[in-house]
Amino acid sequence: MNVRGHTADPRPPADPRPPQDAAAAAFGLTKTYGSGDTAVRALRDVTVHFGRGTFTAVMGPSGSGKSTLMHCLAGLDRPSGGRVFIGERDITALTDRDLTRVRRDRIGFVFQSFNLVPTLTAAQNILLPLELAGRRVEPPRLAHVVDELQIRDRLDHRPSELSGGQQQRVAIARALVTEPDVLFADEPTGALDSRTAATLLNFLRTSCREHGQTVVMVTHDPIAASYADRALLLSDGRLVDELDRPSADTVLDAMRSLAA
Repeated sequence: MNVRGHTADPRPPADPRPPQDAAAAAFGLTKTYGSGDTAVRALRDVTVHFGRGTFTAVMGPSGSGKSTLMHCLAGLDRPSGGRVFIGERDITALTDRDLTRVRRDRIGFVFQSFNLVPTLTAAQNILLPLELAGRRVEPPRLAHVVDELQIRDRLDHRPSELSGGQQQRVAIARALVTEPDVLFADEPTGALDSRTAATLLNFLRTSCREHGQTVVMVTHDPIAASYADRALLLSDGRLVDELDRPSADTVLDAMRSLAA
């Protein structure tokens, strides 16, 4: 196996430092749920980094640890061992209060279920993270995001008045308007039709290539993964393969090899 950023010795160095171009990195990451005979090791010594301006798909069979990896990287779950960095900051060493600030100011997260506030308009949902942080909206940034996502004419509508694809684009706008270091997306196309999914994936790819955004996306869909610069494959909590410039066919072949 030849995985960029994955060392032969899974133990992290005493004082690991991420590469200079890394927007996010993990060293020797482990996560165990439960204890004793019922313990489940969801992650096993995962070391990886995500360069700035890159689009990475994270894939694997059900129970492989891909969502756990994303949640630990995004600071939504505490790892059992290892280190996680956002930029040069070690978020595993932070208090809950400081971690909340990092998530608010430097991380964007898009959930498959959208998580929009039903009583707020699309515009209010998009601006909610900035209001909670006491930050002013940058009008050019907001205009760019809503125009690129083609939702300007839906800003006064509440979620119940939007299609699934429009709700997902509002959720992505909410995550991007804060200009996060990293955007994490958990199955962002899972509830979308193929045409809307393609529009969304093209936008994410353009955000990386033209605007330097870093995107890490968990997906089960080989077609969605083919939009990424690389695909990481997990199995039984371990990082087992990496595909550069993946196509739907190469991803399918790699997934079949995991199931063999």
